[in-house]
Amino acid sequence: MIDFGFDKIALIGAVALIVIGPEKLPRVARTVGHLVGKAQRYVADVKAEVNRSIELDELKKMKTEFEDAAREVHQTVASEIHQAGAELEKSWKGTETGALTDGGQHSGWSPAPPEYKHPKKNWRLKRGATPQWYKQRAGVRVRAQSGAARVARFRPARSSSRTTSA
Repeated sequence: MIDFGFDKIALIGAVALIVIGPEKLPRVARTVGHLVGKAQRYVADVKAEVNRSIELDELKKMKTEFEDAAREVHQTVASEIHQAGAELEKSWKGTETGALTDGGQHSGWSPAPPEYKHPKKNWRLKRGATPQWYKQRAGVRVRAQSGAARVARFRPARSSSRTTSA
C-alpha cells in the first residue's frame, strides 16, 4: 500500500484547508472518511470471500479423500465377504458329499430344522369384524374411559334439596 507518514498527512491537510476552506473542510473530511470506510469494508469482504473459497476447496479435497477411502474399504470388505462365501460354499459341498460314511451311518451332521412360518392370524381384523351388537351384549368395551370419568359416570346423582344459606 501507499506509505503515508505524519508529515505527508499534515501537508495534505494544510493544502486541503487552503483549497477547500475552513467552512467546508469538516463536511469534506466526513465524506472522505465514509468513502475510506466503505473501501475498507469492501476489501475485508473480498478477503473473506477469498478465504471462504480456499476453505471450500480444502473441504472438497478432504471430501474426495474420504470418499476414496470409503470406496476402498467397501471394495476390500466386499472381496473378503466373497472369499469367505466361496470358502463356506466349498466346505459345505465337501460336507454334503461326505455326510454319510461308514456304511450309511450318520456322522454327526443333521439337516437344518424347517424354517419358522408365521400362522398369518390377524387378531385386529377378527376383532373389527365382530358385530357391534354382539360386543355390547358380551360386555366388550368399545370406548375407552379414564378411571375418573368412569367413577363420575357411575356416581349416584346428588340431590339438589340441600342449599347453603349464609
